[in-house]
Amino acid sequence: MKLLQAVHKRWRPWLIAAAFALVALCLIPGLIKHETVVQIRVSHAGATLPDGFYLYQQLSAQGIRIKSITPAGDALVIHFDSEEQSLAAQKVLRRLLPQGFIVAQHDHSQHLSLA
Repeated sequence: MKLLQAVHKRWRPWLIAAAFALVALCLIPGLIKHETVVQIRVSHAGATLPDGFYLYQQLSAQGIRIKSITPAGDALVIHFDSEEQSLAAQKVLRRLLPQGFIVAQHDHSQHLSLA
């Protein structure tokens, strides 16, 4: 009996650590958010990108929630929290922007969020 108690006492910290690890693994999928990214580029040299604030206003007026708009070299990058918002924005942007602009969705990137 003493041997069993000694073994149990020895393994208890490991069992507790394993239980916490299991709980953490169960919580991680809820912390990972799928973010969609749309990029606007000009199709020919010499053209200028549209104003990011103007695009923000137009998309917001359509009820599309934007996480951020940032310039990235020769493109504007727009981040959305959901695929639905991204798809809706692409439709609006293709109607809103004149010929000569390329509106393209990029691959999903996963970010760890503690919110």
